[in-house]
Amino acid sequence: MPSPTRASELESPYAWLRLAASVLLMGIGSGGMYAVMVVLPTLQTEFHIARAGASFPFTATMLGFAAGGLMMGRLVDRWGVFPTLLGGALAQFLGFFLAAHAQTAGQFALCQAVFIGFLGCSTTFSPLLSDISHWFAPRRGIAVAICASGNYLGGAVWPPLTQHLVAAHGWRTTYEFIGLACVASMVPIAFLLRRPSPIDHLPPARRAGPASAASPDLAAGLSPRVLQALLCVAGVACCVAMSMPQVHLVALCGDLGFGPARGAEMLSLMLGCGIISRLASGFVADRIGGLRTLIVGSTLQGVALLLFLPANGLVSLYVVSALFGLFQGGIVPSYAIVIREYFPAAQAGTRVAMVVTATLLGMALGGWMSGVIYDYSGNYTGAFLNGVGWNLLNVTIATFLLLRLPARGSRAVLAPI
Repeated sequence: MPSPTRASELESPYAWLRLAASVLLMGIGSGGMYAVMVVLPTLQTEFHIARAGASFPFTATMLGFAAGGLMMGRLVDRWGVFPTLLGGALAQFLGFFLAAHAQTAGQFALCQAVFIGFLGCSTTFSPLLSDISHWFAPRRGIAVAICASGNYLGGAVWPPLTQHLVAAHGWRTTYEFIGLACVASMVPIAFLLRRPSPIDHLPPARRAGPASAASPDLAAGLSPRVLQALLCVAGVACCVAMSMPQVHLVALCGDLGFGPARGAEMLSLMLGCGIISRLASGFVADRIGGLRTLIVGSTLQGVALLLFLPANGLVSLYVVSALFGLFQGGIVPSYAIVIREYFPAAQAGTRVAMVVTATLLGMALGGWMSGVIYDYSGNYTGAFLNGVGWNLLNVTIATFLLLRLPARGSRAVLAPI
């Protein structure tokens, strides 16, 4: 039985070890989300479906991921992160194996939605973000950002690896390999996270955290429920915009005659640059707070989306893909920082899961919507402009919240839990 964890272990060597394990788990557990992006053109050919239909398995994955995130957030608040990770690893294995033997696009999408999204990927994002936020105090912003970079670490590794395996062995064998790799690596790493969170041994008044001491109304006429709702709408909006290049970049390169391998390389470059962005955003959030960091990242993301419109050459696409990754990587972790700045620590798992679920719904909606726009227009110009519009909505909401909420820069308000 692990010895009780005490608040003195905040930012201890074990906390940093736990952070490193969380990064690896998030990177490995994101395989199902990125593999389906790479096989999109293959699915379209094999199952004889349109671009919107080939995009649907990704949408199904994100919907499952979103629904599962809500459940996993509540489970983590009650039981801790370790049991959910073990279940997620087994679900990933089953999902990839069953998807590899799917005979229709519908069967494939169902496997992606239920086993890979709902029961698998959902255990390796918001649960890990909320868990790691309890192990750091002055450096909470950078710790959350480092943890969230695991998702983009997976994005840098999985697309080129998946594309290479698909070219050499076919997508079905590739899916079987990814499933085995997930369960074989995630289970032993998860055992490093068995120790309970520091807040588990605090009295209820201390577990409530700094935000509970604030007035129920965070600002005049703005309740915690309204704040949560606005953050969720903002999460949908930013990720509808974010999904356009991430989901369709491989297909776009195929349309332009560059081939899916080039698209997988660009996607890997984009998400690799996203790691840099997420780390930088963590340092920024520790100094200016989550909302300001969100506004900066979302504004730059909108600029990058506009830059995709004139980019139709190989070099220009590589450059804009890198810029997009550098600009947008810090957006989603900013929501977790905002949650910790304005809500009680004991609610972090559920509330972070709610916002992350909204971002995943945005990814699902945006990926499908872009495919529909492409099928209707025959190109991606309208899809990029659609993303810019949603991005503007995100910036508007974040700016409204910044003007209405009391100032809470991270260093000023974070308590040692």
